[in-house]
Amino acid sequence: GTFSLSNLGGIGGTGFTPIVNWPEVAILGVSRSQMKPVWDPEKEAFQPRLIMPYGLTYDHRLIDGAEAARFCRYLAQLLEDPLGLALE
Repeated sequence: GTFSLSNLGGIGGTGFTPIVNWPEVAILGVSRSQMKPVWDPEKEAFQPRLIMPYGLTYDHRLIDGAEAARFCRYLAQLLEDPLGLALE
């Protein structure tokens, strides 16, 4: 199957649920990154952090939900450490 990437961040989109276009099996929707306060338990304070919402829509007849969740977690790890991504 095929996979699409849809980016609404460039036009200011802050979140959306992409729709799979047949015959594709999945689509990843990426929204605009924003600085948001995130609680840091080590510093016991909120710290600014760049947050980029994304959503994965997939055909569950072809992709197992647990595998899709692992993919999303792996993608988040790559995006949280772009230098590590460049070194892979």
